[in-house]
Amino acid sequence: MAMNPQNGEILAMVSWPSFDNNLFSGGIKTDEYQKLINNPDKPLFNRVIGGTYPSGSVAKFVVAAAALQEGIITAETSVLSVGGIYVGKWFFKDWKVGGHGRTNVFSAIASSVNTFFYYIGGGYKDFEGLGIERLTKYMRIFNLGEKTGIDLPGEDTGFVPSPDWKKQTKNEIWYIGDTYNLSIGQGDLLVTPLQVAEWTAAIANDGNLVTPHLNYQIEDPIKNINTTVNLPFKKTGIVSAETANTIRKAAQSCVTNGSCRLLTTLPFTSGGKTGTAQWSSTKDTHAWFTAFAPYENPKIVITVLIEEGGEGGIVSIPIARDWLMWWGKKYLTQ
Repeated sequence: MAMNPQNGEILAMVSWPSFDNNLFSGGIKTDEYQKLINNPDKPLFNRVIGGTYPSGSVAKFVVAAAALQEGIITAETSVLSVGGIYVGKWFFKDWKVGGHGRTNVFSAIASSVNTFFYYIGGGYKDFEGLGIERLTKYMRIFNLGEKTGIDLPGEDTGFVPSPDWKKQTKNEIWYIGDTYNLSIGQGDLLVTPLQVAEWTAAIANDGNLVTPHLNYQIEDPIKNINTTVNLPFKKTGIVSAETANTIRKAAQSCVTNGSCRLLTTLPFTSGGKTGTAQWSSTKDTHAWFTAFAPYENPKIVITVLIEEGGEGGIVSIPIARDWLMWWGKKYLTQ
């Protein structure tokens, strides 16, 4: 999906597999409707607003912003990634064997360094992290676990786990490992693609939450009224402009030096984040990518999710790149 990060206007929304809208124009036949509702791929289900998925690493925008805002880190803070961390007998790994070396917020987002987010999310040894209370607080500040308020039916809230929820539903205590998993967008966290676009927009527009909407204009030919829909920000200043700017720079580093390098083929600047979300021990990961462009004055956010697509940096980025290329030629050259 694509959205204007300055006002929440939905520019494009695609949920696949889809269906032929013409079937409904004159009253759909019973057998045709039964085929649609019995289709195991659920073509009538709008995955953009109603599908909930583990976010994987695209949530690192939110976690890094929270750590900056709370003073857990600065833009210069670094930790040493050696491939993962041990807590007792449990090992929480980086995706890169041997680690990434000395890592700050820019390289951590560019290369999706899990160790950095274990540190800033849950803390490690004498390094103070956010902890689960502040971590979930900022997730809710960024509107995770809540509807965005889009003017369409069927929106899901997603889900932000907590120690109380785990105790009540699983009769288990909350472990530091749960906080580590949440810090990298795994565990029981669930988000919609629209929510990912919404928090990407907040990073792009200096820390304001938009209300996504499809309605662009309201016309009343009888009263000769033509009104453009211009919704105010839902929340302003959820993080400081300085924090948002630091995350934007980190997102740009993902394009220039990290897993988003395919976007360097665009004729304009951008920032982004890949995500590869584990959700099953037997099935492929979900492939995420979210981005904004141009970097200097963002006019568009694009978020791509391919269910069971594999790696976001391989599968989802090409789709976003092609769409952004078309958009740039059509709108940035005017």
